Amino acid sequence: MNILFADEQDEPIVTEELLQLAETVLEAEGLDPETGVSLVLIGEDEMTELNRQHMGKTGPTDVLSFPIEDATPGTPPTRSPGGPPIELGDVFIAPAVVHRNADQRGVPFEDELALMVVHGLLHLLGWDHEADEDALRMESRERDLLARVGRVRP
Repeated sequence: MNILFADEQDEPIVTEELLQLAETVLEAEGLDPETGVSLVLIGEDEMTELNRQHMGKTGPTDVLSFPIEDATPGTPPTRSPGGPPIELGDVFIAPAVVHRNADQRGVPFEDELALMVVHGLLHLLGWDHEADEDALRMESRERDLLARVGRVRP
């Protein structure tokens, strides 16, 4: 997998674990090994601005995903024979917000951060949680993927 990772914020993060988790998710979802995705850790101010510009919401959020491909859950985009690798899109995570959410929920920061990676990647792959049924399916898939790397869904 071609995972472009950028850490543009101040929270101390063990990046190797996040990269391994992202790779595990993409492999488990059946993506071509040359698939590309960007995973970017950003500060709260940057996340607030992205949330305002793209979602029309005020304040920061924990994770935002910007898909390039039009994907359906369980049916990953496929590479055309001889064509360029699939580029899924970008996942932005604000660890400061994730940290605050973990503290409020009484869960380990590392588990909450891992959930945000999985959650963001699943959004790139067409998963959604607007309807209750879809939310339950997505949460179940998140649990399964997190369990593969010894994490739990808080």
